Amino acid sequence: MLRDARLVAGKDLRLEWRSRVTIGQVAPFALLVLVLFAFAFDPDSGSLQRAAAGLFWVAVLFSSVLAVQRSMAMEAADGNRDALRLSLLDPGGIFLGKAAAVAVQLVVLEVVLLIGIAVLYGTRLTGAGLLLATCAPATAGIAAAGTLYGVLAAGLRVRETLLPLLLLPVLAPVLIGATQAFDAALQGDLGEGWPWVGLLTVFALLYIASGVAAFGPLLEES
Repeated sequence: MLRDARLVAGKDLRLEWRSRVTIGQVAPFALLVLVLFAFAFDPDSGSLQRAAAGLFWVAVLFSSVLAVQRSMAMEAADGNRDALRLSLLDPGGIFLGKAAAVAVQLVVLEVVLLIGIAVLYGTRLTGAGLLLATCAPATAGIAAAGTLYGVLAAGLRVRETLLPLLLLPVLAPVLIGATQAFDAALQGDLGEGWPWVGLLTVFALLYIASGVAAFGPLLEES
């Protein structure tokens, strides 16, 4: 399974490196979301600094939808999805590989967005250890859930509009937990953030286990 996961992840990341979609389209979209939030809030009242953690993760979630759609679109062209079914690769390995590729793209986006909230919102990035510990399970959970629901919506005609409706409600616990942990780190109250990291880890493991178990049948039906 892990060997197959490395093969699929390497394939997706090479395609992404050649196309530059994450850097050229998804990252600018994420930064644009932050800019629009800056216009919506009054910067002089300090509301941007107080809401920075939540706005960061909302931008990550919106961008993750684009990343997942891109990941599934790779398999829709030229009968690639049928090729995956006939490749004898382990379905769990395919799921883990595609989720890992999405997670790598999200890490790049998160770095860009962290710089964005520091520059645009004047946020001090304190509690670096807690910030990194929050990003790891949150990113894994988003990538796993996105890949699972991405293949679920892949066979539908309205997949572009249906995927956000399916995915975003499922990721609400990740949004809440990651926002609370990030806010604790930015406020310097590290003790309040670590329990949320534990909760995020539970959700990430749940999403990963569900994906490994369900990806094969969903791929066959898509």
